[in-house]
Amino acid sequence: MNKSALILSCAVLVAGAASAADPATIDWSKIPAVKVPLFYPGQSSYEWLRSADHKKAQKETIEGQACISCHKNEEKALGEKLVKGGDLEPMPVKGKNGFLELSVQAAYDAKNAYFRYQWKTNGKAGIEYPYYRFDGKAWKVHGGPRLDQAVQDGQQPAIYEDRLSMMVDDGKVPMFAQQGCWLSCHEGERDLNAATKEEAADNGLLKAIKKTDVRKYLPASRSDPQDWTTGKSPDEIARIKTAGGFVDLIQWRAHRTNPVSMADDGYVLEYRNFDAGKNAFASNMDGTTKQPKFMFDTAKFGARAVAVADLGKKDHFLIKGANAVPFDPNAGWKEGDLLPRYVLSAAEAAGSGADNKASGSWNNGVWTVVLVRPLNLANDDDKAFAEGKVYNVGFAVHDDNITTRGHQVSFVRTVGIGTKADIQAVKLP
Repeated sequence: MNKSALILSCAVLVAGAASAADPATIDWSKIPAVKVPLFYPGQSSYEWLRSADHKKAQKETIEGQACISCHKNEEKALGEKLVKGGDLEPMPVKGKNGFLELSVQAAYDAKNAYFRYQWKTNGKAGIEYPYYRFDGKAWKVHGGPRLDQAVQDGQQPAIYEDRLSMMVDDGKVPMFAQQGCWLSCHEGERDLNAATKEEAADNGLLKAIKKTDVRKYLPASRSDPQDWTTGKSPDEIARIKTAGGFVDLIQWRAHRTNPVSMADDGYVLEYRNFDAGKNAFASNMDGTTKQPKFMFDTAKFGARAVAVADLGKKDHFLIKGANAVPFDPNAGWKEGDLLPRYVLSAAEAAGSGADNKASGSWNNGVWTVVLVRPLNLANDDDKAFAEGKVYNVGFAVHDDNITTRGHQVSFVRTVGIGTKADIQAVKLP
């Protein structure tokens, strides 16, 4: 990531955190760092944990015992075994790491909670996202994550952004404290024996919520918790949400949010939803014309499009107000021209979806990400951090040009805002 992107990122972050601590001036050397082990889970879904294949632990899992009660300090061995292939990994990715250590620090003041994360990546920083490529007639997706069959077959290059996720429960989601993000990982989701387009199109719940595939969901949203094809009514799901029966999902993305110093805000209940309002990133494809909406400003970027030869060599963030201009279909496009699939804008982000600020930098193989989240949020799609309270959290890291289940995940940890927990947020002076 070049210096201009980092300067832009830091400037936006400081502006967004005005009247509170400047994250750049926090003395993190005085904040305890907790080392959280993350491991590759393969296809160990909610359903698998409750099946006979989960040898010696099926009954305990169903009864609600915590995963860590059996697997404490086993994360490294589990990850390194699962990543190599077998029943839980039918498509092993060559060279993929099975384990990493995530350093987590937390602080807070009267306005915000601050989280600082550090981890060593498996290879170079993933700051690019699959592109749209002009093939001489149409714009088609170019590149993909390493779990995609087309990438493994060599038909597409491996391109995907690094990502850090934190899932948050305030004690209102049954079983999250014991089994964490496994409550949200189910058969039918992408790369977990995915449902076909036809199956998804015929599903009553997905029709009702206007979705065309299966994403993360909580068991409480289904009439049969182990069957994605079942589903409660939208009214029932709304009542669960009102009662707080959802988990918050905060995601920092190296391509789609970091360049504008943000982290997206979402939640998981019947689907993996974004919070109300507007994200910092939006699709760069016009659904009507089937052409991009924006291209690069030649005067600021040096070209109207990205050249294949430049992939991985420079920043290719398309940002409104910085280097993006409306797409010109008559600009003399050539076969092989690439444009980003998303256009970014911190200025247009709004509502609950724009709560989180974040800034990340990659040096000597290590990402350092600082997340800033306001305290005492009152939105109905947020878990509000508040002084004196403890939360159940799960962490995940995607790197090495991969997404979906190809991440490393943690067992549940607790975060306390000024109170005792696995990770205790320290009050700033």
